Amino acid sequence: MNDFRYVAGFMRKHIKMYIFGIGLLMIIDALQLMTPLIIGAFTDQLKAGTLTSGLTLKYIFYIMLIAVLVAIGRYGWRMTIVTTAKRLEYWLRNRVFEHFEKMSLNYFHHHKTGDLMAHCTNDISAIRNAFGGGVIMMVDAIFMGIMTIVLMIVKVDLKLTLIALIPMPLIAFFIITMGKKVRDRFKSVQEAFSDLSDVAQENFSGVRIIKSFIQEKPSLGHFNEKNHQVFRKNVKLAKLFGLVHPMVGFIAMMSTLIGMIYGGSLVLDGVITIGSFVAFLTYVGMLSWPMMALGFVYNQLQRGQVSLRRINAILETPAEIVDGEVIDTLLEAYAVKPKLTLKDLTFTYPGAETPALKDISFTVGEGETLAVVGKTGAGKTTLVNLLLKLYEVPEGKINLGDYDINQVPIKKIRDMIGYVPQDNFLFSKTVSYNIGFGRADITQEEASHFAKIAHIHDEIMDFPKGYDTELGERGVNMSGGQKQRVSIARALAKKPEILILDDSLSAVDTKTEESILTHLKETLSQTTSILIAHRISTIQHADQIIVLEDGAIAERGTHAELLALNGLYADMYSKQLLEEKLTEA
Repeated sequence: MNDFRYVAGFMRKHIKMYIFGIGLLMIIDALQLMTPLIIGAFTDQLKAGTLTSGLTLKYIFYIMLIAVLVAIGRYGWRMTIVTTAKRLEYWLRNRVFEHFEKMSLNYFHHHKTGDLMAHCTNDISAIRNAFGGGVIMMVDAIFMGIMTIVLMIVKVDLKLTLIALIPMPLIAFFIITMGKKVRDRFKSVQEAFSDLSDVAQENFSGVRIIKSFIQEKPSLGHFNEKNHQVFRKNVKLAKLFGLVHPMVGFIAMMSTLIGMIYGGSLVLDGVITIGSFVAFLTYVGMLSWPMMALGFVYNQLQRGQVSLRRINAILETPAEIVDGEVIDTLLEAYAVKPKLTLKDLTFTYPGAETPALKDISFTVGEGETLAVVGKTGAGKTTLVNLLLKLYEVPEGKINLGDYDINQVPIKKIRDMIGYVPQDNFLFSKTVSYNIGFGRADITQEEASHFAKIAHIHDEIMDFPKGYDTELGERGVNMSGGQKQRVSIARALAKKPEILILDDSLSAVDTKTEESILTHLKETLSQTTSILIAHRISTIQHADQIIVLEDGAIAERGTHAELLALNGLYADMYSKQLLEEKLTEA
């Protein structure tokens, strides 16, 4: 029962639908068991010469009535059991996706995208099949099997029934013996499919690089290798099923053969009538289905159990970033001032040995601008990730307003911050959707306003459908500079109290950069800003500049003060001036 802990609540809520569907299924099975008795009675009267046209019509009417009721009943239990199983699939997929959204960046760094996709598709579909078709076949097989045996004993002959059933226990033994192999092979199939999904997703995302380096054939070879692995794992599973189902069918057929031989002798001896013998053979034929269904049931339930355990493993993984002891007053609007204070912050990524940040301390007052510069890997983006609380922040090291950031609700922190990342991820939706992503109530006029501040409005209007233009995956039909500016407009549309630009103007020319920064300064005069950049021109007007080196603050001050130090900052500035002169020449 431990495997069902996460779906138990759903099952309790929908148990009435399952009970109704299972009850209806059992009624339909009972109706189907009436047909052999009608056929047996018809055969006896035909042999005795007492069959009249009226009785024939009556038997035909009974058989047709049963057929109609069975058809209606089958529709009924499908609409209850199967529909409930599909609701479970819908509910479980939403729950897994919601759980993924709560996980930290660290979780996604250690789990392949293809594997996560396989959990949301194949595994949940296997669970749905177990709770739908698996439940139906299990009830059908057990109830139909028991009732068929009872009728064979009561209506025909006990000894004949027992002799005919001699091979049947071999089916249960055979299926149970194969159970562990079914679980193991299905698990390996799911894992191979996860690897294949991951390779496909990675190749689709990196198709430009693949084409640029003429690596289509090696990429195809890698994909084919993973695809062949999935094929081999599925073939191994199919071979197992290919052995199970014929063996079950063969054993069931042995029962029919025994029934024909011994039952025929009982008819000749006058122990049973020929009508009873016909009914018995019909029941043996009907009994072979429940016996064979056990194989299908075991298959589906084993698959469902494997997938349920994989899903349970996800849901059992706790979110690393959660609200701690949140101060009640922080739930009120504007209770937190957009002021950031860091006190001797040291941070090491999970699993790493060397700190990414060491003893970082600074204060950015409300409406002030802090600039952060440094070489690649100096810790700039790590700093941003901690301010957004995408990783667990050490207690007492970052204050937002007058409070420890761990006392502020995560939603409140991220509501206050407008963030423009380095990778400028855009969704495969319209331009308007991407600009208004952080706001459900944004108007077209507001979207245009923020696009103008980001200097992207005119280029958007040049698109075939303007703001209604559909973007490709990750905004592939936009240039790097256009994606950066749409990302800036998206951050501004939140009307943030703190704006963070993480090297967000690197793909635009210096003239456009200067114009954007001027507009930002006018529009966001009361907004606390953090600018991370490689170009000195982006940050030289900041109120405070810090230079990071190997995760520590090497220098700090204004642009003029840092130039006067004649250290790292001055060296970076000199090199960039030289590069600009060489470019102009």
